[in-house]
Amino acid sequence: MVGGGVAGMSAACALAEEGLRVQLVERRGYLGGRASSYLHPGVDEVIDNCQHVLFGCCTNLQGFYRRIGVADQIHWTSEMTMIEPGGRRSRLGPSWLPAPLHGLPKLMAAKAFSFADKLALGRAFAALMRPVPGSSTESLGDWLRRHKQTEGALNRFWRLVIASALNADIDSIALPYAAKVIRELFMNSAFAGSMGMSTVPLSALYAGAASFLRERGSSILFNTSVESAGWDEETSQWTVATRSGALAAEFLVLALPFEATAKLLPHMPATDGSDALAAQIERHEHGPICSVHLWFDREITELEHAVLLDREIHWLYNKSRLQPWRKDKGSYVELVVSASRGFAQLSREEAIAKAVGELGEFFPQVAAARLEKAVLVKEMRATFGVSPGIDASRPTAVSPWPNCFLAGDWTATGWPSTMESAARSGHLAAEAVCASIGGPRRILDADLRPRGLMRLVGTRDQGLRDQD
Repeated sequence: MVGGGVAGMSAACALAEEGLRVQLVERRGYLGGRASSYLHPGVDEVIDNCQHVLFGCCTNLQGFYRRIGVADQIHWTSEMTMIEPGGRRSRLGPSWLPAPLHGLPKLMAAKAFSFADKLALGRAFAALMRPVPGSSTESLGDWLRRHKQTEGALNRFWRLVIASALNADIDSIALPYAAKVIRELFMNSAFAGSMGMSTVPLSALYAGAASFLRERGSSILFNTSVESAGWDEETSQWTVATRSGALAAEFLVLALPFEATAKLLPHMPATDGSDALAAQIERHEHGPICSVHLWFDREITELEHAVLLDREIHWLYNKSRLQPWRKDKGSYVELVVSASRGFAQLSREEAIAKAVGELGEFFPQVAAARLEKAVLVKEMRATFGVSPGIDASRPTAVSPWPNCFLAGDWTATGWPSTMESAARSGHLAAEAVCASIGGPRRILDADLRPRGLMRLVGTRDQGLRDQD
């Protein structure tokens, strides 16, 4: 198993549970990949490379967490607080009404949206109850203009909540992925849209995966880079060359980001289909996410998290509340800027000054607080883009080589660039390995079932798929 991110860990743990002995190879000294934490030497604090969240609809990520015994370290909440400059708040969340109407009462009461905004959002949500063909090449931006969305709806919902969730501008997002986010988070059920956040640093969360593997006779090789891989047809064995020696295995799973996979391809055996895979990878692009970590001498807000409107900073996560063990260390908040190519060009001093200045527009307590330390993290390769037509460039778990499989959030999971997509890819790769050994084995966790009135829509959608 090459790669110790969420994709590699989920695949490795699923296979270890099936009784296979797995060698997990990771070039860094810790697990997690882009969803990891580390001790920052400049501030002597353990920080996540960026805040990562999951939702109730992320069934495979939750399944992975249950498998490694860390599901109880996720804090769940069902409400989202939107704050305007000046401090006025609006809360979105579920009510007693059946899905997809459960969020309607709080949306209608939200002061952040005008009546015209609410009507526009209602029209869009109603339209998205109808199936969006996966083959659609329309962008979210074109679709929103066609459905006459207001500026308020565009700026305070579509560009902020949806575009930042997909980490791209609305004109660079394929409509099917936006529709999936809307249906999964806001329409299928109240729990589907619940947000989960780790109560411990991410690398501490994934220590459960390391224990799970070792207890089942598998191993992890840290600080080990794979340089090449060769296939022996006579012995049906893979030999993987690393700087510290060679490893042999019957199966090889490449659970790497797309750019790392591209770098390894020239050092794999020549075979039919490898050029086509390389061409698929070339179509993928990265999107950056920036996060600003701030430590104050006092609490600036009682909120656990918030959506910040009309400014460059988008999301606030109050780590002192979300991770209670930090409470005796003052007030620690993390600000996240998605789809942040402009913000990523700022210097450290400029980015921190802008973040603190904008934060003070939402929380007046910032003016009286003393900023004790700050960190800027630029994750330039945070996500892959979901532009129209990208599905043609997302390969399945089956690779062009024998006994070799692919995993990674960028592969064909049907999900955008999320930890859920990574976990799904790992489970799909594990299923493919099991199928090669002796038969099908269901490892992929089933999707969360729609509730309320959405059950009728789900049944209709299934009928349409069956007809296709």
